[in-house]
Amino acid sequence: MAAPPQPGPYAADLPAVPAWLNKGDNAWQLTSATFVGIQSMPGLVVLYGSIVKKKWAVNSAFMALYAYASTLIVWVLVGFRMAFGDRLLPFWGKAGPAMSEAFLAGRATVPATAHRYGGEVEPFYPEASLVLFQFELAGITLVLLAGSLLGRMNIRAWMAFTPLWLLFSYTVCAFSLWGGGFLYHWGVLDYSGGYVIHLSSGVAGFTAAYWVGPRLKSDRERFSPNNILLMIAGGGLLWLGWAGFNGGAPYAPNITASIAVLNTNVSAATSLLTWTCLDVIFFGKPSVIGAVQGMMTGLVCITAGAGLVHTWAAILMGVFAGTVPWVTMMILHKKSDLLQKVDDTLAVFHTHAVAGLLGGVLTGLLATPELTALHSHVPGARGVFYGGGAAQLGKQLAGALFVVTWNVVVTTVILLGVGLVVPLRMPDEQLKIGDDAAHGEEAYALWGDGERFDVKRHEAPRPRPWSNAVRDETAEHEFAGTGARGITIQL
Repeated sequence: MAAPPQPGPYAADLPAVPAWLNKGDNAWQLTSATFVGIQSMPGLVVLYGSIVKKKWAVNSAFMALYAYASTLIVWVLVGFRMAFGDRLLPFWGKAGPAMSEAFLAGRATVPATAHRYGGEVEPFYPEASLVLFQFELAGITLVLLAGSLLGRMNIRAWMAFTPLWLLFSYTVCAFSLWGGGFLYHWGVLDYSGGYVIHLSSGVAGFTAAYWVGPRLKSDRERFSPNNILLMIAGGGLLWLGWAGFNGGAPYAPNITASIAVLNTNVSAATSLLTWTCLDVIFFGKPSVIGAVQGMMTGLVCITAGAGLVHTWAAILMGVFAGTVPWVTMMILHKKSDLLQKVDDTLAVFHTHAVAGLLGGVLTGLLATPELTALHSHVPGARGVFYGGGAAQLGKQLAGALFVVTWNVVVTTVILLGVGLVVPLRMPDEQLKIGDDAAHGEEAYALWGDGERFDVKRHEAPRPRPWSNAVRDETAEHEFAGTGARGITIQL
């Protein structure tokens, strides 16, 4: 008689597969987290390392790398539960570790989201998956913020700033809008981080750039990318990784996730084309850097409402995303004394703060009642154009005001405190050198970049005295592209 079949590795009664676990949901959440991680590592690391001058490539990439790594450690120690744990204040959760088996192996839950219309948010996968996904969003926020400070911030000051900003700024905005804080219960719509991530990083980056101070005048006047092809590659990883950014927001591979991923790509493409067309109309030729910026503003703008709007609305949001930040960057920037004074290296204020605010406002206008009902806990939530009246738009503006105000104040306090311990800006002597002064390393092992040719250092072997071909000659060599003057070599 044949032996009875043994339970397979995925039997429902195994300890590793409890009844509440949906393996598809868990697989998608882990995949989404990986996609978002790729946006930072290597996406933005490559983008930052290539979009700056050669002498700042290593420092720029390292600032992103350090922010990503430090965020993870602080996140599991105390950060996650400050953003998604039990309520401590209307805008902040109780701090606590997210490292024990008892906590991480249980079903994921966001306890402070419980409301009068139903229970708290409870995805069908372990808490560990939620901790990982939300870390990736927190990590990329710090990396985006770094874009405002490239090319002059003291790396020691950056190392002190990142954990403090995560704890006292990011966790507050995340809890308020996502973790069950007062803006969440009030019904402010931020589908996947238009406010929590992009408006926060843009405003905080601009504020930090003010306090850190500007780059050298020579760097501000000429800061050409050292490798445009790598810049495009980094931008491509950012674009494709956004599928996890917005696709993972519903905490399940459901209808909302599908619509969100489609809308994300449509908005990005529309914004890129709009920005490029404006460059051609006003400057006579398309800019590759401009195309990447247009792509980014489209991705940022749609984030607040990716799963809440129709795809035709995503096209409309892409047009606005490719137009409004272009105007603020190319026209208003030149007319504003404040914008010109603050040295925002990669224009993060325009590409993230302006685009993030724009997306939040447009979501308040264009969010459909059917899609919003699938995502929001507030009954009847909808945009103004669908009968929501001015109430939803007012909530969106109030939520943006809170995020802006909090980030300006907290970023200022943190940097003033850090500045008492370590200088925020590198000295001018180091700024003239760049990576070699900051790290003792350079991005490319190539001779040149303005250094003078040293005859003794690069001297060839002397010819043997019996050679009749040796004659005393004078030759002058101009080293094109390095700016070095010709030198005389005796042969």
